[in-house]
Amino acid sequence: MTTRRLLLALLLATAAPTPAAFAQDASAEDVKSLRDELAALRKEVADLKAKQDKVAAPVVPNWKGAPLLEDKSGWSFKPRGRMQYDAAFIDTPGAYAANRNLGFNSRVRRLRLGAEGTMPGGFGYKFDVDFANGAVGFGDAFLTYAPKSKAYQIKLGNQETLNGLDQITSSNNVSFIERSQMHDAFSNTRRLGASIGFASKDDVLRGDIGLFTGHSIDSSFDNDGYIAAARGIYAPKLGENRLHLGANIQHREFQSNAGGVASISTGAPSTNQLARYRARPFLQTTDVRFVDTGAFAAKSDLIIGLEAGGTFGPLHFASEAQWNTVKTYDAGDIVTGLNAFSGGNSAVVATGNPTFFGTYGEVGYFLTGETRAYKEGTWGRTKVLKPFNKGGWGAVQLVGRVDYLDLDTTKLKNGLTNNFATGTTSLAAINARLGRGGTQTGYLVGLNWHPMDYVRFMVNYIRTDVEGGPLAATVKPTSTAAIDQRGYSTDAVAVRAQVDF
Repeated sequence: MTTRRLLLALLLATAAPTPAAFAQDASAEDVKSLRDELAALRKEVADLKAKQDKVAAPVVPNWKGAPLLEDKSGWSFKPRGRMQYDAAFIDTPGAYAANRNLGFNSRVRRLRLGAEGTMPGGFGYKFDVDFANGAVGFGDAFLTYAPKSKAYQIKLGNQETLNGLDQITSSNNVSFIERSQMHDAFSNTRRLGASIGFASKDDVLRGDIGLFTGHSIDSSFDNDGYIAAARGIYAPKLGENRLHLGANIQHREFQSNAGGVASISTGAPSTNQLARYRARPFLQTTDVRFVDTGAFAAKSDLIIGLEAGGTFGPLHFASEAQWNTVKTYDAGDIVTGLNAFSGGNSAVVATGNPTFFGTYGEVGYFLTGETRAYKEGTWGRTKVLKPFNKGGWGAVQLVGRVDYLDLDTTKLKNGLTNNFATGTTSLAAINARLGRGGTQTGYLVGLNWHPMDYVRFMVNYIRTDVEGGPLAATVKPTSTAAIDQRGYSTDAVAVRAQVDF
């Protein structure tokens, strides 16, 4: 029925006499027909009005740091991103020559843009692209399948490799400006791969297993490196409090570097595998590493980690430890040239498989009464009770941490560092051998201010104690102690401004 006919019918319906008025001139059948027609017209008018109201009603998205658009069919879309700007001062230790990589520096630590959402049927997605410091990188970039009626989730794409509480927790929610140094030293980061996770309905028990390639999103065609990983969590609720106990394991088969390096014995290209473990002094505003094993020939490593944490009102604690055992080449492999490397990286054949160790323990307390958020096996976003923009002080948190990394092992220092062709060993080679590895201990104190949700300012003081390592001879050249026993310290102050959505 056209709009014109509908309006005409409505006018006739309102102007015409009621069926009772012309009952004398019309049959009962005519009266019934007229009533049916009027009822149909009224229904059509009501339907048209309902459609008009639905079309005209504005779509108001939910706000969760950014607009969240969603409908009842299962589709949703939310933009996401973060900006973290760091500035820090690290003093120059001992006789180490001052350079621009120490002292004062600043950088955009992360500048990410992306999106996340859901699709019908239990599918979801998340991706982040990082533009920090003029380079393009990737954070999370994966698809998920998590049906509502099931207790599992499948994840495909660029993701963390199940490598510990501090590493898996978002950088938006970690306690300090940088994560624990063992994650830096052991190269715990995202890789391309697949994982499946299981969780109980009350989120007390969780388990994840995954298989990943040896690289993240890049142009690499590496195809023989991989990581097999698993993580399990028991996180009981203790009234309003929460306990976290976990364990994780990673077996990492190294990618052959296949750099076309001529082997010593045959002159043919070698396909060596390299390992190297090193860490910055708790900040990314410098590329100086006081502890560093240097590159050495190795096939794989096995990382075993333990996790503990808990929240008790405004108080939280967390601690982790990881042991990294490296499978090296045998000394007899020199004959086949498997330890020939270019770029000045002399191979080291350890007298056995070296093991490295890292651990930390931290405590934190919200002076303003908040509780550190915990969700799905990681630390989450803490809800500010009295935001600064609503007359409160925001959330204020004090944190402290002791962080220890041991890259020192006689199995590397006693390994072969000589010239393989001649069998000679120089004094410089001996010093380089003793300078491999080292230990580094950090004492960190921090103040975190969240004026409102999605905004945070951080201040860290860092005391770093080092023993041995590749710079010990340079920092303390007059010491009579062995190079691997020379100790020194540095101090640093760092700040971060952060916003995310």
